[in-house]
Amino acid sequence: MMISTKGRYALNIMLDLAKHDDGSYISLKDISDRQEISMKYLEAIIAKLSKGGLVDSARGKSGGYKLNRRVDEYSIGEILILTEKTLAPVACVGYDCENLCDRHSSCLTRPMWNELNEVIMNFLNSKTLADLL
Repeated sequence: MMISTKGRYALNIMLDLAKHDDGSYISLKDISDRQEISMKYLEAIIAKLSKGGLVDSARGKSGGYKLNRRVDEYSIGEILILTEKTLAPVACVGYDCENLCDRHSSCLTRPMWNELNEVIMNFLNSKTLADLL
């Protein structure tokens, strides 16, 4: 498993919103400056976070983005899954293995990969933005 730049930046964006939360919306420019993320890349990531329901947005002069829950209600797992799609250690975990591998019914390693995936997800889901702050 390798977390992409998009996943790491999404986590940093969420932490930035949490750290600077005063109830008002935070501009992308402010986030971009603090996190040193290009506006174009930031826009793509924040769009995923917004579409996924993790942040609220507002347009206009005092618009921007803000968290829509308390920081202890955001698991790291949900943030990463939204941007990464999967954190599975191998392709057949979390998918329809029957269509990916002809040996799915006799695979001796698949149970181990499933267990590893469960350990990873349990760990990430047990951590919140509040824990990282």
